[in-house]
Amino acid sequence: MLPQAPRNVPLRVPLNVPLCVAPGAAGRAAAALPLRAMALAAALGLAALCAPPAGAESGEIAQRRAEQRTAFTDAEITFGFFRIAFGAELNLAGRIDRIRKFHGPVRVYADNRAKPDRRRQLAAIVADIRSRVAHLDIAITANREAANVVVRLVRNRDIRRTIREYFGRDQADRIQSSLDPQCLSGFRKDDAFRIENANVILPADAGEFVFYDCAYEELLQALGPINDDSSVPWTMFNDNVQLGFFGIYDQFLLNILYHPRIRAGMTAAEVRAVLPAVLPAVRAFVAKRNGLPP
Repeated sequence: MLPQAPRNVPLRVPLNVPLCVAPGAAGRAAAALPLRAMALAAALGLAALCAPPAGAESGEIAQRRAEQRTAFTDAEITFGFFRIAFGAELNLAGRIDRIRKFHGPVRVYADNRAKPDRRRQLAAIVADIRSRVAHLDIAITANREAANVVVRLVRNRDIRRTIREYFGRDQADRIQSSLDPQCLSGFRKDDAFRIENANVILPADAGEFVFYDCAYEELLQALGPINDDSSVPWTMFNDNVQLGFFGIYDQFLLNILYHPRIRAGMTAAEVRAVLPAVLPAVRAFVAKRNGLPP
């Protein structure tokens, strides 16, 4: 994800802020698989079962959707939530031991600078995310001034240049040498750990699977769960997992994060205290939304 800027400072200005990095396809031995989204996250103040968003879905994504695991214990869900919602893979400054999330409507603006034009697919992805997270008000807007999430759609060959625009040369070179990222997202938060705005960079011309895998992961990470963790095998926030859709397990995680009793700035201990009361409602919503047994 992109590093967070202080208020009223353009994100292209390089800053000494927390930087959470999720390595991706470039460093992975997965020759038989398409290149996966590269996740980069920063913290300061995305059969009838689990049906896809509108439009044709690639055979590869459809197969992964059909093969996904759908039943998880409370312990498995809790384990993943604490691994993903807290911490950061690469932290340059600031605290990363608190919940980070939007408090209020999330409006997404698509800044298209490439072909094919992916704005319709992006709108379907945003609508899909909204339909699968009970207390998240997220939608596309045509008004950039009204947006608190800006998604820049660029050519794959322009990713490196776009990273430099956001980060400045020094930080961008460090990111490129360490990760060679294919897509990025990031947010800025206030002193109460509430996300104020976020930016996402996606490659429009790197293929269907890469676009969907990048778009879902980066949009969801821009909502707060910024820590990739290889010890959680069921989540897309794991460098060894490629999905291309919003899976059941990650729906559990996002629904916990956006439950009204989970507040920005909460510590892990505070979340543990309320989680037993939150999980039943989360389970009921995810089950109903995806046609699963209660």
